[in-house]
Amino acid sequence: MRNFLRYFKRLHLWLLADLAALGLFFLLRPLRGVMNALSERVSMPVERALGRAWALVPVSGAELCYAAAVIFLAVWLVSTVVVVARAEYKREAAYRRCLFLLDLLLSLYAAFCLLWGVNFYADDFCDKSGLRPQPVAVDDLVTVTKLFARQANAHADAVARDGSGVYAVPRAESMALAPSLYENLYDEFPFLRIPVDPTPKPIFFSRVMSAMNVTGLYFPFTGESNLNMDFPAATFPFTVAHELAHRRGIASEQQCNFLGALAAIRSDDPAYQYSGWLTGYIHLSNALYTASPEDWYEIRANLSPAVEADLRAANDYWARYEGKVADASGKAYDAMLKSYGDELGMRSYGAVVDLLVLYFK
Repeated sequence: MRNFLRYFKRLHLWLLADLAALGLFFLLRPLRGVMNALSERVSMPVERALGRAWALVPVSGAELCYAAAVIFLAVWLVSTVVVVARAEYKREAAYRRCLFLLDLLLSLYAAFCLLWGVNFYADDFCDKSGLRPQPVAVDDLVTVTKLFARQANAHADAVARDGSGVYAVPRAESMALAPSLYENLYDEFPFLRIPVDPTPKPIFFSRVMSAMNVTGLYFPFTGESNLNMDFPAATFPFTVAHELAHRRGIASEQQCNFLGALAAIRSDDPAYQYSGWLTGYIHLSNALYTASPEDWYEIRANLSPAVEADLRAANDYWARYEGKVADASGKAYDAMLKSYGDELGMRSYGAVVDLLVLYFK
């Protein structure tokens, strides 16, 4: 055994370093002050520097990393089969190859914990703003859902539409406004201010994201906000605002959904305003359908034809991607959220209703 450990000494030391780093993270994560310090002085400054650097590259660094990972794993698998087949001591050769891959994956996971995982345990938007989700009364839910429905109706005709009456504002126009999108929230929430907001990156393989039911992705290793460019565009401006909320170190999906809607609504751009009201209505009405179907039907019946056209286009699009891939993706992301203490998991996408009702009622 001693000779065995000595023979693979470097790989074992690498493994011990990974385990030590992860163990330290899990040990320290209940300490809010430590997590705040790591987030404010290490994680977010590094990510913002990475974001500024990658902003000079015209394509998504995140997509390049994922493509490189797929190629690397394919090459590793083929080369491992060849190396083991040719090796005199096949078990040792297989062990070396697998241990190297394990070390690499654990190092990436440790880096992810440092760059992003700390934000799940640091002060979040609710801590800093004082707005905290509370149980929602049905009457309040009805009132705020009606507000969002009225505002969506009022703003629907202010945006460009195609021959079918569906939202047709070019995505490039919304992306171009991203760097200044949060400026109207800084007076109310000064902690949201960051030095630079690079323009989000479009994803080339957007239909792969759609198959996984993903509309946007924040990638901490490059500090980039990445966007699916294929789904119906009526909720695209909101998605831009949501991903930019993540750039501010906010890990909670419900809080980013709330901020995405609020930043869009407060924007000076009609497309963002409509997208914010529409997406907020979608979240609220989904909750209302369960709480009070009669009120849901009444409000839905009063939506304008333009809003109905956008909702229909979205439903038709996402219906094509229902299946095992979307389910598996959702379960994997749900497990990741819960592993970092977000007990709501994917349900946090619906819990945004609490914040919307609290803020707008």
